[in-house]
Amino acid sequence: MSELVKIVDSLENKISKLLHKLELLNQANSKLEQELNSIKNNHQSVQNSVSEWEEKYKSLVLANSMLGSNTNKTEAKLKINTLIRELDHCIAQLAE
Repeated sequence: MSELVKIVDSLENKISKLLHKLELLNQANSKLEQELNSIKNNHQSVQNSVSEWEEKYKSLVLANSMLGSNTNKTEAKLKINTLIRELDHCIAQLAE
């Protein structure tokens, strides 16, 4: 009988240790999930910022082309033609 009590005590001790480890792992998991969410939000913010800067860069390149720079002149002409076509389309819709 004494041997059975020792086995039960040993099992209780091991279960207690396992439950403690489980609690620690759950806490670590929660912390990592919070960190992951924070990093995802930061990443999205950086992506938005990069997109904004890319648009600003494209606008500056186009403005530079229109001011007489020889580089990207063709691109500026194409953009102007596109804008003119869009204006013509809008005027045609208004005339209807």
